[in-house]
Amino acid sequence: MKRPLLIATHALAVAIGFIGAVYLLPILIAPDAPSTEQLRERVGATLFTGQVRRDLEDSDALHWGEGTLLVSAKAIALEGSIAPGPDYRLYLSPDFIETEADFKRLKPTLVQVGRIHGFDNFIVDIPPHIDPARYTTAIVWCESFGQFITAAKYQ
Repeated sequence: MKRPLLIATHALAVAIGFIGAVYLLPILIAPDAPSTEQLRERVGATLFTGQVRRDLEDSDALHWGEGTLLVSAKAIALEGSIAPGPDYRLYLSPDFIETEADFKRLKPTLVQVGRIHGFDNFIVDIPPHIDPARYTTAIVWCESFGQFITAAKYQ
């Protein structure tokens, strides 16, 4: 009786530690957030703006974003916050997406802009071959877990 209890409690401790590390490690290694002034300076002339909201269909307590999305020809930035997590990527879509199912269905029509580093006031440079004016929506997606985080329609 004692051995199964020890195995169960140790397995639970390992599981809690692993889950905690997956959640906390990105927070611990995230770079310092740029100030609003730094963010706006790096983005430059804003072509489009959009609102990132917590109330999207697939957003929940662990997967959310809020703030103002700024889109220029050279960078996309969020003046706000997203839920902490690992391996976030920024995608652009010609259609508004607010669910994991829609993202997976429309992924062939999406373009990946780049990795997101940080959870407050992030900036992602746009590669020269991507024209943000050809798209309408920015999506934050967790690549490791295939999880929708948030999105904003900017035009």
